[in-house]
Amino acid sequence: MEIKKIKLTAAAKKPAEKKVILVPKTVAQRQVKTLLQTYPEAECELDYKTDFQLLIAVILSAQSTDVTINKVTPQLFRHYPTAKDLASADIEHIKKLIKQSGFFNAKAKNIQACAQELVTKHGGTVPTVHDHLTALPGVGRKTANVVLGVAHGVSGWSVDTHVQRLSHRLGFTKETDPYKIELALQKLFPGQDWSKLSITLIFHGRRCCYARKPDCPRCPINDICPSSGVRP
Repeated sequence: MEIKKIKLTAAAKKPAEKKVILVPKTVAQRQVKTLLQTYPEAECELDYKTDFQLLIAVILSAQSTDVTINKVTPQLFRHYPTAKDLASADIEHIKKLIKQSGFFNAKAKNIQACAQELVTKHGGTVPTVHDHLTALPGVGRKTANVVLGVAHGVSGWSVDTHVQRLSHRLGFTKETDPYKIELALQKLFPGQDWSKLSITLIFHGRRCCYARKPDCPRCPINDICPSSGVRP
């Protein structure tokens, strides 16, 4: 019996994305003001003691959760608390210590290569210049902005999955590329503490505006959110 092959259309292969409804700048500012008031305690939830440990923790957090990374890093930093220690560590031991973080083979290579460059090019200290940070193995714009914002108070957007999702749902931008989202948010919220705004959006994404089933009835901005499934 001949089995006919069915050619799937692009729509059948990939579900259509929900339309992004942009809001005026005044509404975006109201949304952010309310979220800042809702989460005054918002701060980086990764555990660390030094700039170096923060940098490594952020690299490890890619495609993982802060909760998981906070279970992994105590042992890692107990054995290798500094860039010099990690740079000369046995790679297999590093992999064993961070296995729970996911993608541990690639992450182990990245964090050790990063530590080695910190030692050879920066005397073992974490640079405070954005371009110098992004030149390190495993460090992109998001990681650099987190480290500079959290450790040094340098304002910068950290566009992770939460910020990207909420930027669409709240109607801030239609952009999908993280860098373009960052530029759009800079224009929408000029002169504000972008690091604080990033962390606040992340807090809201983790506690209310979930990826699969956002808790719209409990959301403090459901009356001005274009994606809200409920109105008070």
